[in-house]
Amino acid sequence: MEFLVMLLVGLGLLVVLPLLLLKLVLGLIFLPFKLIGLVFRVVFGVTFGILGLVFKVLFSGAGLVLALLFVAAVAVLVPLIPILMIGAGVWLLFRSSPKPPLRLSA
Repeated sequence: MEFLVMLLVGLGLLVVLPLLLLKLVLGLIFLPFKLIGLVFRVVFGVTFGILGLVFKVLFSGAGLVLALLFVAAVAVLVPLIPILMIGAGVWLLFRSSPKPPLRLSA
């Protein structure tokens, strides 16, 4: 029984340890951006509260528009996948014409 517990703990470490290392690496990579964001929040947070609200509304609207455009593009492109696959197959069929063997000159 103890062996199974140790086996599960060992397997858990094999899964959790790389995730912790990834979190640490990403945290160190994004640390300068977090510090810059903290400075901007402290400096401009009090005086530009309304301006921040305006930008939040504008960017959320822009994100909504981009999401709708993405959904529309996917809705248009998904039915074209079979046609694209047939075209790729025909292209691969005609592209694979036999090539003459290489001749080495002496």
